[in-house]
Amino acid sequence: MTDSIRVWAPEATRVELVIENDSHELRPADGGWWESTGAHPGPDSGYGFLIDGEGPFPDPRSRRQPDGVHGLSRLVDPTRFQWSDAAWTGRQLAGAVIYELHIGTFTPEGTFDAAAAKLDHLASIGVDFVEVLPVNGFNGTHNWGYDGVLWYTVHEGYGGPEGYQRFVDACHRAGIGVIQDVVHNHLGPSGNYLPKFGPYLTDGPGNTWGSSLNLDSEYADTVRRYIVDNALMWLGDYHVDALRLDAVHALVDSSAVHLLEQLASEVAVLSASVGRPLSLIAESDLNDPRLITPREAHGFGLDAQWSDDFHHAVHVAVSGETTGYYADFEPLTALEKVLTRGFFHDGTYSSFRGRNHGRPIDTERMPTWRLVVANQNHDQIGNRAVGDRLAAQVGPGQLAIAAALTLLGPFTPMLFMGEEWAASTPWQFFTSHPEPELGKATAEGRIAEFARMGWDPAVVPDPQDPATFTNSKLHWDELEHGDHARVLAFYRALAALRRERPEFTDPRFSQVSVQLDETERWFVLHRGSSSIVLNLSDAERSIPVRGGAQLAAFTSTGAGVDEVENGRLTLPAHSVVVLG
Repeated sequence: MTDSIRVWAPEATRVELVIENDSHELRPADGGWWESTGAHPGPDSGYGFLIDGEGPFPDPRSRRQPDGVHGLSRLVDPTRFQWSDAAWTGRQLAGAVIYELHIGTFTPEGTFDAAAAKLDHLASIGVDFVEVLPVNGFNGTHNWGYDGVLWYTVHEGYGGPEGYQRFVDACHRAGIGVIQDVVHNHLGPSGNYLPKFGPYLTDGPGNTWGSSLNLDSEYADTVRRYIVDNALMWLGDYHVDALRLDAVHALVDSSAVHLLEQLASEVAVLSASVGRPLSLIAESDLNDPRLITPREAHGFGLDAQWSDDFHHAVHVAVSGETTGYYADFEPLTALEKVLTRGFFHDGTYSSFRGRNHGRPIDTERMPTWRLVVANQNHDQIGNRAVGDRLAAQVGPGQLAIAAALTLLGPFTPMLFMGEEWAASTPWQFFTSHPEPELGKATAEGRIAEFARMGWDPAVVPDPQDPATFTNSKLHWDELEHGDHARVLAFYRALAALRRERPEFTDPRFSQVSVQLDETERWFVLHRGSSSIVLNLSDAERSIPVRGGAQLAAFTSTGAGVDEVENGRLTLPAHSVVVLG
């Protein structure tokens, strides 16, 4: 911990440090900073700042908010924790399996410690990284995490800073890396006091969620430092292995060196210092491979990015849903293009956007693992009208097909918590805004979004209803029964294949090829010497194949599959076989 308290307030004329009920005037320092002249809060003392007599407001770099985002801050010394991960050397993304989870709904308790108790289960399905939805401070008791306002804190309800350190430490002991989801493109609607301190936000173009961060105007250097330091905090003080960067397309930055490039550069410095891989994964709606092109090749230098095109193509193939942004992905050739070229929209017309979208990937040079893909994730489930999982829309056979494409396809697979056993629980959009008017506005905004997708607004659950949150918690007692157990066993079989056979982690686009029949609705994905044979139709199909031993199979009927005969394999409706 530092010996002095500092805060950035470049346009203030007077700044005071409040410790419990006492105030102490700060002195101005260079660059718009103010610092204490001796007063310092103790570890159990609440503190905040008065800005020109207004406040007190929590510290913008607060590490702990035991009384919520409107309360006083507490100091935290991250070096006091006794780590046991000295032998942890990290993990690279290439070849890895990611598991996305939300701490509050992953277990009944909704805490870091309870989540850590489930790590053996994750190891059994081949998980290499857990990707944790945002855990920083937000107003209320439960939330997806994307309404955060104090980026340096850890939500008290999950276990606070020490609980988070225990969770990361436990993951590393289990051989699992941690990816932390961070939101640097906007702030939540309640508890955002940054504008009281200085020009953190811009008056220029905003984004979907409101005002943009000030990344390229006056005072932008300090705002960028605020963001980069936050990223380095997770990777350094909390031993996190990677960051998932929320909606980077919403970062408005005209600087010669984009914030993402700056971040990639500084994370590379830290990685060299700590001696283990540190990765950056972007969520991007741009379909622009420059994000994941190395800086040496004049890209931004991020390690990977989410690819929604894969999700859309797989979802349409197994469900038949073609409303909204799914419309362009109706033919099986859309799935073929995604698997062999990375993006579907690579300069092509997007009917949902009403314009051309994306640019091509250089498949001769770009490794496939740089695209992180999922057949379900928090957005694609939670942003549906009723938060229904794929398991609520299709049968076990289609779920197995989606799993095989995800885990044995060419990209970095990401699973969403509970999909591995076809969880029956929805994952809905939930909030706990204490302000009634904010809760009402949030619900109305959601309904307007769903109208564009053609969904019935009458069925949308109230985000403010506590039942919307509790209904989204996983039921761990169901994974050992019926179809849940059968789906889980198939996920475990796929995970074993992925680790045993190198063709399933081969990062070369050149080693991926496809055969399909649009009319018969069968599809074969070749990965080197192995093939994933899919019957997507609702009738039995005889499919031409190369041959080979059956490595794994899942049929909608539960029956076994005959061996290859005369170069053809007969599959029941909605079934999958892996040959090798």
